[in-house]
Amino acid sequence: MSVGRKRTKLIGIIMMVNFFIYVMVENSWNDTEDKKSTKKMIIVEGQFWKTVVHIKPYWNREQHKLDELYNPLTASLRNRTVISIANMHTCKPNLNIKEEINNFDSLPDQFKDFLTYLRCRSYPLIIDQPTKCMNKPVLLLAIKSLESHFDRRQAIRQSWGSEVTIRNKTIARIFLLGKSSQVDDFPDLSDMLKFESEQHNDILLWNHRDTFFNLTLKEVLFLEWINKSCSNIQYIFKGDDDVFVNTLQILEYLDTLNEDKAKDLFIGDVITNAGPHRDKKLKYYVPESVYEGVYPPYAGGGGFLYSGHLAKRLHDISHHVALYPIDDVYTGMCLSKLGLAPEKHKGFRTFDILQKDRHITCAYKNLMVVHSRNPQEMIRIWSRLQNPQLKC
Repeated sequence: MSVGRKRTKLIGIIMMVNFFIYVMVENSWNDTEDKKSTKKMIIVEGQFWKTVVHIKPYWNREQHKLDELYNPLTASLRNRTVISIANMHTCKPNLNIKEEINNFDSLPDQFKDFLTYLRCRSYPLIIDQPTKCMNKPVLLLAIKSLESHFDRRQAIRQSWGSEVTIRNKTIARIFLLGKSSQVDDFPDLSDMLKFESEQHNDILLWNHRDTFFNLTLKEVLFLEWINKSCSNIQYIFKGDDDVFVNTLQILEYLDTLNEDKAKDLFIGDVITNAGPHRDKKLKYYVPESVYEGVYPPYAGGGGFLYSGHLAKRLHDISHHVALYPIDDVYTGMCLSKLGLAPEKHKGFRTFDILQKDRHITCAYKNLMVVHSRNPQEMIRIWSRLQNPQLKC
């Protein structure tokens, strides 16, 4: 046999041996992987999302129900564990509340009322202003007020809340009111409110009990109104009827905003690292049986400025957050759900300015909000700021 044939035969034998080894190793590898896979594979039975149990404070439990309802992972639970909140948006009192909060009977009456109707978010609008934003104002001044605060509303109309056009920016004004209940020993002011509304066309009156804890309800109802009747608004200032607002300074600030900054604007006097007060003597007292945890950053409710675009987002997300008895904290909770936080601005002085500066007109020139001022002070400060001879 020639050398060439021997070499060819040897190469063929080597190739067959290599192929045989490859087949043996491959089969052995596959068998091993199958065994490993069988051992490691976990067959999931039941729901992936498991509900949290033993949540003690009432608000936290209510919020957990909403988190389940709106979490896409719990879609299949909606007909079972979440069925208990099917009536979340009705206005029927929760008659089982005493069984759900162990110290309910010892709570202040205002707290009992709030908790009994916590799930209610829908109340009739007695006085409406459906055409308020028909002329497409740039800035809407939305002021929380009580029925009996006629003097405060009139002072605002005559000063910083005037409905005017400045530098091609139109300002609109609206007052947000609930009903002053006779249960709270208030007189019936319905006829006077109706007359006031006919004169000024700036009253929104809802048929709910107007209490401190129901300011959150007023916030939710206002966002509903914005979404329905003023969806084209660019900016909203929302505040109390005892603050002084330098509207001119707000307009100047809005002129400085770029498109990105303006889109999700929310500025004010921001409070961080806060939590519920446990002292029963305080206005902001919240018992341990109602809420536990820290508060997200929030802007003091005396006054804050935000965009109309963000108002729509707040309206949508508000359905995902259980009503909380402190309205500015609730707004912070809604912002947190959106992945946002309010921005602190030095122009918002909701804890007032120095006592020695209170009567100095120039001290207000570069500020946006100062709390608190009575009706006479509002008119006085505003008129002095309008003086063309003022030099600061």
